[in-house]
Amino acid sequence: MKTAKDYMDAANADVPKMGPADAIAKHAAGDGVFIDVRDSADIAKSGTIAGAHRVPRGMIEFRADPAVEALYDPTFKKDAELYLICGAGGQAALAGKTLKDMGFTNVTNIGGFAAWKDAGGPTEA
Repeated sequence: MKTAKDYMDAANADVPKMGPADAIAKHAAGDGVFIDVRDSADIAKSGTIAGAHRVPRGMIEFRADPAVEALYDPTFKKDAELYLICGAGGQAALAGKTLKDMGFTNVTNIGGFAAWKDAGGPTEA
């Protein structure tokens, strides 16, 4: 039987991480798609990355699969540079692992929103 630690270990082994300074530079250059995988209540409390797509972790599979026509988000392209953020990095890692399992080739965990904000990354409500 798998534990939460097993899932986190697998996600962290498969999904590369990027620190806030490098992620902010990618954002400033207009590189990639930034996705906040927290739920709307968490985002409402703290804000999110300026221009980030808001896709809760529980909806990733549906938004990323074109076969689910009613929910698919065309932002999700298999070769797009996807940068995932959450509260502390755990949900982003798990969502990233799911996307990689679905065939997405360029997925990066950029950690938690507080680190982004503390590093001076642009935000919005």
